Amino acid sequence: MIGLCDKGCGIMKPISPNKIQTFLLDAAFFLVGSLLYAVSVNTFTAPNNIAPGGFTGIATMLNYLFELPIGATIVAMNLPFFIWGALELGKNFLVKVVIGTILTSLAIDATAPYLPVYQGDMMLTCIFGGLLGGAGLALIFMRGGATGGTDLIAKLLTRRIRVLSFAHLILAADLVVILSTVPVYGTIESPLYALVMLFVMTKVIDMVMYGTDSGTGKMLFVISRQSQPIKDRILREMDRGVTELKSRGGFSGVEGEVLLCVVRRGEMHRVFDIVKQEDDKAFVIVGDAHEITGEGFREET
Repeated sequence: MIGLCDKGCGIMKPISPNKIQTFLLDAAFFLVGSLLYAVSVNTFTAPNNIAPGGFTGIATMLNYLFELPIGATIVAMNLPFFIWGALELGKNFLVKVVIGTILTSLAIDATAPYLPVYQGDMMLTCIFGGLLGGAGLALIFMRGGATGGTDLIAKLLTRRIRVLSFAHLILAADLVVILSTVPVYGTIESPLYALVMLFVMTKVIDMVMYGTDSGTGKMLFVISRQSQPIKDRILREMDRGVTELKSRGGFSGVEGEVLLCVVRRGEMHRVFDIVKQEDDKAFVIVGDAHEITGEGFREET
């Protein structure tokens, strides 16, 4: 039996099959996603002087100017924000962000000497670089990971300054990086191609994670004696709203709360992870939400 040594190492606490399955799925998604992203960078973007925003874009330009390794540079730039994130968001939230960042960075540097370089048609470069990069990032995002950079900074800033928009901050940061490619590469075509690739990458991420309709998702009812910590973690770690519904057991007559939460399809596993970690006996009902309008989904027009 697989087990962990409990406090005092007197009792071996068995690892549940669900946790093993979750770990294996996380590892598989992170590994495949990192390799796809590495192919996008090493085969398409970096050799063609395309820096599509974020820390990867900055690292690509530094590689061009000083021949610094792209992956190691990404990790170095993220280190101070990892520390800030640990203090601001907690270590649990940051674990998969750090893993995703380090794994993608290692994949970029480790595969660079072995991957072929494409320097043909620039539109093909943008399309296939965006497809591979978007698919790779989507796989990592689907398992609750991230690759740090501007996404992490934007999340930290919006917690401090509520009037700032998360999406607008990321867009502004990406535009600054993209525009800075003009003096670095000395051509106006570089930022234009970067914008095309960023558009393709964004669309691919949305399609892989959420399907073709951003206004659909999943509706969950969670019945648990640990409703308070479950609610707190969903609010803090997922930035999703939770509604508390008063309830009374029909058989037991015990009063309690039912948590109602609506999430995108790609976020389902994160909710299940939180619920199972807090209460492995929780009762969860999942249904399809065919039309969701509001913040975080489809904006009402």
